[in-house]
This record gives sequence, C-alpha cells and structure tokens, in this order.
Amino acid sequence: MATKEDGRLPKIASSIRVIPDFPKPGIMFQDITTLLLDTEAFKDTIDIFVERYKGKDISLVAGVEARGFIFGPPIALAGAKFVPMRKPKKLPGKVISEEYSLEYGTDKIEMHVGAVEPGERAIIIDDLIATGGTLSAAIRLLERVGVKIVECACVIELPELKGREKLGETPLFILVTSDAA
Repeated sequence: MATKEDGRLPKIASSIRVIPDFPKPGIMFQDITTLLLDTEAFKDTIDIFVERYKGKDISLVAGVEARGFIFGPPIALAGAKFVPMRKPKKLPGKVISEEYSLEYGTDKIEMHVGAVEPGERAIIIDDLIATGGTLSAAIRLLERVGVKIVECACVIELPELKGREKLGETPLFILVTSDAA
C-alpha cells in the first residue's frame, strides 16, 4: 500500500504535466495524458490503488466521467465490476441521476438502473478532486440505492479548493497533492 514514503509516488507526480492558463486564464490544468504515456508511472498508479483495496471486499468500482473511466476499469479487473458514472444523456438505458451545483448552475451524474445492488461495497475513482461536487454527487447517488462507499480515490487533489470537505464522512485517498489551482 502506498504511503507518503512510497518510492513510486515521486515518479507518478513528476509524470503529470501542468499546463498554465488552460482551459482559461488563471487555471493550472493537471494533464494526466503524460502520466498515461509513461507506462511505468501509469502501471504504478493502478498498482497502488489495487494494493490499497485488496482484501477489502470491494464489489464495484464506480468511475466518474471521463477520466475515472481510464483508471477505474484496470482497478476493477482485480475482482470487482466497473460502473460508469456519466453525464446526462450518455447512457442508453433507464438511468438514475443526482444533481450537483456548479459555479454557475447545476449538472447531473447518472448511472444505469440495476447496475448496482443494495449492500455492495464500492470505491469511487476519478483523476482529480477540485471542488468535490462531482464526487459528492456520486456518493449521494450510490448511497441512495444502498451501496456502501468504502472510499473515494483520486490521483490528484487540489487542496486549496477544499473539495474534500464536500465528501462528508467518506474517506478520500490521494496519490498526489498539487498546489496549482
């Protein structure tokens, strides 16, 4: 399991490119595509998550659109099903949704009805936590249908945006903390 002293973490952190002023001025974009190009760093990222949840009776990995879809399926291959948490009107079947607030307005996250069963144990994965709105909506959606959230997990946290605070009592596991807002 990764700890602050895990020798893999510096390599993971250094493989994430920061793009200033993208997508708009003042934003320091955390670009994980460079992590994905580094096969060793990408494998280490997946391995750390798999090691963390081994033996914790995880039955599902919920991946938040879109980059949670990159990290979630390889983690789920260790013994859980993968459930995509999508933006509205992206899933073809009957869905259940949860609304969350944005800076200017609202959005929703959806999953297929019947994708999960009450009593299942889940982790929710995404690449980054900023304000916490999407992850908190995913928590509410899964809990509403009786799923036990073991933990949320992200590759990167932007702590100055205080997203962790929106998760309530749900633990959050992070690999890299960034000071770039």
